[in-house]
Amino acid sequence: MKSIPQWAALGLVCAALSAVALFSQNRAIQRTVVHRADVSVPGREAVIARIEIAPQERAGRHTHPGDEISYVLEGEGEILIEGQPARQVKPGDGFVIPGGSRHDAHNTGASPLTLVGVYVVEKGKPLATPAP
Repeated sequence: MKSIPQWAALGLVCAALSAVALFSQNRAIQRTVVHRADVSVPGREAVIARIEIAPQERAGRHTHPGDEISYVLEGEGEILIEGQPARQVKPGDGFVIPGGSRHDAHNTGASPLTLVGVYVVEKGKPLATPAP
């Protein structure tokens, strides 16, 4: 079995870390983890988060290592899941995004779009990963 040269492996690691750093620096979206706990499915955990997207901004295309179940508290926007039509959301609406789906959220209003997100994800993986 051939191994990857050290410089190539280092380059791959640096590229991955840069993508994560850029995604985490997206000031248009803030995720505040409220609670995290194991669930009955081995290797999975539930993460409850308050999500806020600034007016007229986007979360940025990304994926999650499991399902996202969200409820809109305030604001208006659209949920963009690859391969599906855009879905308009407002307070009181809920939606589910299947694990691994490339998606984005766009705040179409003049006030913050605030959600409660419940994620059932693979334990130990990043909650969100940028998607091309």
